[in-house]
Amino acid sequence: MDALEAIRTRRSVRVFENKSVSRDLLRQLVAAGMQAPSAGNQQPWQFVVIDDKALLLRVPEFHPYAQMSETAPAAILVCGDLNLEQRKGYWVQDCSAATQNILLAAHAAGLGAVWTGIYPREERVKGARRLFGLPDTVIPLSLIFVGHPAERPAPENRFREDRIHWNRW
Repeated sequence: MDALEAIRTRRSVRVFENKSVSRDLLRQLVAAGMQAPSAGNQQPWQFVVIDDKALLLRVPEFHPYAQMSETAPAAILVCGDLNLEQRKGYWVQDCSAATQNILLAAHAAGLGAVWTGIYPREERVKGARRLFGLPDTVIPLSLIFVGHPAERPAPENRFREDRIHWNRW
């Protein structure tokens, strides 16, 4: 699948088949995340790959929109590492770009995925820190549930001509 097709057809998948995702494939998704651009090439990210079902089932304890943890065989927690940050404040943008790369790579590989936001919701940040044992200098941005899709949402054309401004507002 080419890049534009992946962008046009990627949708959030929240229901997954009862089928595992190999660690090799999960590693490939994380590698795609690491290919994202970052401010000054600082690459301030860390990734926690979760394939322990007992941990996944505990995510709704701190995240009210994580019901997909019931069927997801895996998740990737994308975090900003303040110790790696050279351009202060840009970790959010950098980790968001990594998150999008992971979503597109999952779709291109025939998997389904959904981005669930952690940061800036303090209760979610604290819950993720506690559940996944994150140090204080590592801030969880997003938790991407991933698996073989049990649903296939139809692509949407989200293009809006009225949102384009040429040269000036």
